[in-house]
Amino acid sequence: MSRSPASAAPPSVVLTAFGAAEAPALLPGGQGPAWRSGTLVLKPVATAPETAWRAGVLHHLPDTPGFRVARPVPAADGSWAAHGWEAWRLIGGSSDPHRADDVIRAGEAFHAALADLPRPRFLGVRDNPWSHADRLAWQETRQAPDFPLLEPLLAALRPVSAPAQIIHGDLLGNVVFEPGLPPAIIDWPPYWRPAIIDWPPYWRPAAWASAVVAVDALCWYEAGPGLLDRWAHLPDWRQLLVRALIFRIAAHATLGGAQDDTYRPLVDLVLNRD
Repeated sequence: MSRSPASAAPPSVVLTAFGAAEAPALLPGGQGPAWRSGTLVLKPVATAPETAWRAGVLHHLPDTPGFRVARPVPAADGSWAAHGWEAWRLIGGSSDPHRADDVIRAGEAFHAALADLPRPRFLGVRDNPWSHADRLAWQETRQAPDFPLLEPLLAALRPVSAPAQIIHGDLLGNVVFEPGLPPAIIDWPPYWRPAIIDWPPYWRPAAWASAVVAVDALCWYEAGPGLLDRWAHLPDWRQLLVRALIFRIAAHATLGGAQDDTYRPLVDLVLNRD
C-alpha cells in the first residue's frame, strides 16, 4: 500500500469515506501526522495488517475505570482503513510526563486487559533502531552500538520469569489526562517523526513497559529514584530496568543522540540495586 506524505492532509475522498464533514486541521504534538475533522482524528495507515488488528482490539476492549482508549471509526464500507488512512474518535486530555506513577498505573491496567491476546503475526519483521535495540535488550542479537555504557548493562542481563504479552512500548508521552476521567492510552502503536517509521507494539513482559516509563522519567523529566522503589514489587523489576536502559541507550546511540551524562547516573543507580 502506498503511503500519504507525512505532511499532506487527508484528501476529500478520505473525508467522505469516514463521514468527516469539516476541513481537516493538523493536530499539534504527537508522534506522527494526525489531522482533526470535527470529532474524528485521521492518520495515515502504517501497514494494513496492523491497522486492522489494532482497530479490532480497541473496538472490542471493554470500558474500565483504569484507563480509556480512543475508539476506531470504520469507513463507509465497514473496513478499518480507506485510501491509506484510518480514523479514530477524538479523545480529550493532555500528556504530562511528570506524572510517571499515574502513567505506570494506567499502563498496568491497560496491559492487564490485553494479557490474553495471542501474539500478532506481524511482530518481529521490523528492522529499525528501536526494533534492533529491543532485540539487543532481550538477547535476540549481539550486535550492539559502540557506546561504553552498554557493556556493563549487557553483562548484567539475567533471565526473567514474567510471561510475554502484547504491550505499548512508549507510554510516558502517550497517556493523556482529563479531569474527572480515567487516563487515556493513545498512539498505540506510535509513529515517529519526521518520517513514518513502523514501530509496532512489543511482545514483552508487561512490566517492561513500566520500566521504560521509569527510565524515561528519570533521564528526561527529573523524577526521583523513589519512582524505582515504588514499583519494585513488579516482577523482575531490576532486570526489566536493565533492559529498558539497553533499549533506550542502544536506539539513541544508533541515531547518534545518546549522551553519557544523561544515562550514567541511572545506569549506576540500577546496577547498584539489590
